[in-house]
Amino acid sequence: MSDPSGTDVAGFGEVEPDTEKLQKVIARSGVASRRMSERLIEERRVTVDGVVAHLGMRVNPSAVTVEVDGSEIPVDPTFEYYLLNKPVGIISTADDPQGRETVVNLIPTEQRIYPVGRLDQDSAGLLILTNDGALTARLTHPRYNLPKVYNVLVEGSVSGSVLNRFTTGIELEDGLAVAQSARVVDRSSSQTMLELVLTEGRNREIRRMAEAVGHDVISLFRAAIGPIRDGGLRSGMWRKLTPDEVRSLYDATNA
Repeated sequence: MSDPSGTDVAGFGEVEPDTEKLQKVIARSGVASRRMSERLIEERRVTVDGVVAHLGMRVNPSAVTVEVDGSEIPVDPTFEYYLLNKPVGIISTADDPQGRETVVNLIPTEQRIYPVGRLDQDSAGLLILTNDGALTARLTHPRYNLPKVYNVLVEGSVSGSVLNRFTTGIELEDGLAVAQSARVVDRSSSQTMLELVLTEGRNREIRRMAEAVGHDVISLFRAAIGPIRDGGLRSGMWRKLTPDEVRSLYDATNA
């Protein structure tokens, strides 16, 4: 006999197929070791679909929501998480009606994965791809204000007053655009390298901001997505995110 969440009720009937011990599911997510996962359950710090869990509980990890200390953790074993250093010229969509190469084509997997947010065709840098819809929603929803770091090379020497406009706000046709921070990394008489931190992801937002203050973008590279960085990942290369990195993204978007 099982309760509606798919967990086994001790002492009744057979164990349902596709279920696993909850502590094993938690440990596989990278949150804690098996023993520590058991302790978390015993301390009533784990919930399954909003109900406080108990030791010995079995769950179908593909069909439940598990939270530790109120923060959702990734437990579905079919979920895949990739970090890609997107090259210039590649489209940040799953499919392209014009038949151009997309970021999905760069990662060999049988799972149907999707890019989280976008980098325009002329931009490069870090991009997450996954089939975890809950994490995708967290990473793209404005309410979570996930910071993203961009290295932006622009034409001309950016003055201090112009630099301040990035953080005080630049009016675009679709509303005010504001960077969380802006600083000059390097400059010459003809070019300036900026580091901009934004939490929004509007279409070509940084390019439009720079153009609005008189400095066209030469190149744009996304260097970080929240807590995720990887300076050693070469252009066009990808790797799987570690369980700790996935958990850090959940933690960073824990409202």
